[in-house]
Amino acid sequence: MLEGVVNVLKPPGLTSSDVVTDLRHIFSMKRVGHTGTLDPGAAGVLPVCIGRATRLFDYLVDKDKEYLAEIHFGAATDTQDSYGQITQRLEKTVTEKQFLELLCTFQGEQDQEAPVYSAVKQDGKKLYQLAREGKEIIPKIRRINLHSLELVKGEGERSFLFRVCCSRGTYVRTLCHDIGRAAGVPAHLSFLLRTRSGNFRIQDAYTIGELQKLKEAGTLASAVTSMEQALSGLDELRLALPEREGTLLKNGVSLAVPEAKAGIPYRLYCNGSFLGIGKVGVEGVHICAYLCDDQG
Repeated sequence: MLEGVVNVLKPPGLTSSDVVTDLRHIFSMKRVGHTGTLDPGAAGVLPVCIGRATRLFDYLVDKDKEYLAEIHFGAATDTQDSYGQITQRLEKTVTEKQFLELLCTFQGEQDQEAPVYSAVKQDGKKLYQLAREGKEIIPKIRRINLHSLELVKGEGERSFLFRVCCSRGTYVRTLCHDIGRAAGVPAHLSFLLRTRSGNFRIQDAYTIGELQKLKEAGTLASAVTSMEQALSGLDELRLALPEREGTLLKNGVSLAVPEAKAGIPYRLYCNGSFLGIGKVGVEGVHICAYLCDDQG
């Protein structure tokens, strides 16, 4: 049974859930889940977890992302991208110099209000569902970090292509909307490509069609990143234990490990074998996600 993470190149027009459905068919598995929604109109990297790798969600989703985005000045939309209804127009341009100055002011930590048309939930329902029903929506504010914003090139008099490196939970279409507001010119996101999600990069991603061909050729395993490799961004903790203590650890018993730091997730090994994700609590290290072959 294949288990691990597949770096999928999501095309525009498909939802992240559509991609999960396709991979369930390709891998003949029900236990499949993505590591963070990518808007239907956007394209790019979408890591999808297969089998027990779905236990890695919390450790993969909280990673930095990189995007190529195009902002278009002159019109704002209700969805903050090109798929929505235009809510405001203004025939005014922004120079490249002005845009570069705006990018500088948006770098760093800041609060961002999640867009109304988003998958963020309120009272158990997604905001876009409430918006379509005409229900009142309470603003959802998130703390984000825009690590870097870099102009790639101008695209005519009203559009700019720029690179964004940001924290989890950042809405690039909201960033474009907010940049427009700061410039005094309505703006929206006209193109979005996610080029990296954590350690998964676009140059290594597979299309749905490519995965189907690998399956037909019997080489689907080549597209799967092992759970151990997917966690390569975590610090590793290697323990040399007598057989009895190793068995206790696998059975959920906490063991004192002086060299480990409390609260930090580790890529945990026992006597050279990868076990899964370990954390250190008051009583010592324990396995919080079993990923080794002898665990269900």
